[in-house]
Amino acid sequence: MKIVVKRGEITGFRTEAVILPCFEGGEGLQGKVRLLDKKSGGLIKDILGTGDFEGRYLQVSVTYTGGIIPAKRIVLVGVGKKADLTTDRLRGAFATAARYVRSLKIKEFSTSPDFIFLNKPLVEIVRAVVEGVSLGLYQYTPFKTIDRDKIKAVKAFTIIEEKEKAYNIIRAAAKEAEIVSSAVSFVRDMVSAPGNEMTPSDMAREARKIAKRRNVKLKVLEEKEMHKIGMSAFLGVARGSEEPAKFIILEYRGGSKSESPVALVGKGLTFDSGGISIKPSEKMEEMKSDMAGGAAVMGAIMAAADLRLKVNAVGLIPATENLPGGRAYKPGDILKSLSGQTIEVLSTDAEGRLILADALTYAGRFKPAAIIDLATLTGACVIALGEDVTGMMGTDEALKQNIRRAADATDERVWELPLWADYHEMIKSDVADYKNHGGRPGGAITAAAFLSKFVGNYPWVHLDIAGPAWLTKDKPYIPKGASGVGVRLMVQFLKDRQKRSKS
Repeated sequence: MKIVVKRGEITGFRTEAVILPCFEGGEGLQGKVRLLDKKSGGLIKDILGTGDFEGRYLQVSVTYTGGIIPAKRIVLVGVGKKADLTTDRLRGAFATAARYVRSLKIKEFSTSPDFIFLNKPLVEIVRAVVEGVSLGLYQYTPFKTIDRDKIKAVKAFTIIEEKEKAYNIIRAAAKEAEIVSSAVSFVRDMVSAPGNEMTPSDMAREARKIAKRRNVKLKVLEEKEMHKIGMSAFLGVARGSEEPAKFIILEYRGGSKSESPVALVGKGLTFDSGGISIKPSEKMEEMKSDMAGGAAVMGAIMAAADLRLKVNAVGLIPATENLPGGRAYKPGDILKSLSGQTIEVLSTDAEGRLILADALTYAGRFKPAAIIDLATLTGACVIALGEDVTGMMGTDEALKQNIRRAADATDERVWELPLWADYHEMIKSDVADYKNHGGRPGGAITAAAFLSKFVGNYPWVHLDIAGPAWLTKDKPYIPKGASGVGVRLMVQFLKDRQKRSKS
């Protein structure tokens, strides 16, 4: 879909449909809504007067103008009461309206930002609108062959603004939001892909596409190289699969040469059967999404490069399958990690923390300013926080606070769980340094406690995205399935870091 910003007045713009947000509770006729109502001879006032459309959140109403104004249709979307309006609700409203327009087989539509009532900068409003439309219209269809010609798609979305100063702001904000939304869609495509089409080698292939961008370098460690340097925890997990493991290293250098990079580490299990400790068959097909953290890291590097952020970042993605083959690692095995510390395997289904252990240790080679890992790590985190929230644990208060700010700005919510000393006692092993499973109580926290042993002295935060990475039902701008969570959060974090370095 092409996103365009044009100079002009919405009342005189020719379009198949113009989307306008409308408040609930007798506050609907304001701003551009009032202007279009006047130009159309009271069409909108008539709709509101019937009571059929009340402006309730996500309610949609379409009216045909009959040529009174150049726009063929006026699409009103409810944003609820003025006091309740947020950028996230605005994002959801535009996503809902865009999908409704698509259902009418309309190929293009427009809008004109007029949200002075939201009390937010125009930049944030435009980003929310563009993200809502772009992410709400996302579809995963590469394997649909029957009636493929009937798949509906929108070709163009236009934002209209008459004032020159606002036009320049809108154009820059829309471009930024388009770049970030494209990165999210890229990640959704990767996570949605079946395990036979998104192997570790396929992830490395996608990384090569990212590496074609300016200031991005790629290095992929093969199993022989990993064995040589001692990444035995990672390779232990990979032993059960015929697919070769890959350690993907994407470096983005947009900042000064002297600036230490932020290391983003993402779990890349392209399929997780649980290994010898095999999972139940029900919903095992969703385990193709166990590489969502790795994909999110790739998407964040992609967006940072396309936005030309003045920061340095490195993405580290240990990519493998976890299968119960004849050479698979077993409960009771002891693995030696890259750090030199030993790990007793209690469950082969606690594999993510093993591959991350070596990746986190490797991150220290870049002398990073901070390390952030993203992983669909534990079902325990889903039980604790639900499907909409990312669990956050870490060792550095300033880093956690910066991630909270980015979460507030993007509405990719995080919630901190404690990482007290008591939890560290739960992962001590009788026969090795640590065990890879601390039992059911506090499972998300003991997993983080385990990871902390391989970070060194660098500021570190762990983000458990097991809940929001794969949705079981549609949300306004996140269709059921892969969400692409983590991309917008990490891009905002890097943007904030860029601002701090300038000040």
